[in-house]
Amino acid sequence: MGIRVDIDVMLAKRKMAVGELSEKIGITPANLAVLKNGRAKAVRFTTLEALCRELACQPGDLLVFEPDED
Repeated sequence: MGIRVDIDVMLAKRKMAVGELSEKIGITPANLAVLKNGRAKAVRFTTLEALCRELACQPGDLLVFEPDED
């Protein structure tokens, strides 16, 4: 699987909706959904920084490594 962006947990902890977060970090709800649903192939550091700033967390709180099942 590789690296997964786990935004759901932090959104729930902060009681924040996807639309509110997307507005605060300056990306479209559709692009945030791509990250949230695990369809992203890359994440810009500026986006990761904005997520961490608004969710008051560290990158390690959002990024999860899942090894491939070989």
